[in-house]
Amino acid sequence: QVQLVESGGGLAQPGGSLRLSCAASGFTFNNYSMSWARQAPGKGLEWVSGIYSDGSDTNIADSVKGRFTISRDNAKKTVYLQMNSLKPEDTAIYYCNVPGIWGQGTQVTVST
Repeated sequence: QVQLVESGGGLAQPGGSLRLSCAASGFTFNNYSMSWARQAPGKGLEWVSGIYSDGSDTNIADSVKGRFTISRDNAKKTVYLQMNSLKPEDTAIYYCNVPGIWGQGTQVTVST
């Protein structure tokens, strides 16, 4: 059974940091590019970042460039999203994705 399980969300203050993790199972993880996306309250899904199957190439949305970094550990079948300099507008549910499959999401709230 293909499964993606996100973790690491929570409450952070503006300017703070969080690291999200997404543990994968049920498929050959190192064959696939992985992505993170988010959905803010009342808004549509926004793509955040992607990483190639072997980690050799990454892409990041302009809205988070310079603050967020995607990485992966193929031995652990896990993809990460390091989020620094968080802003209130980063508040959203964050999802990891492999083509056709989404995790359940993890809530990130940035507030004082």
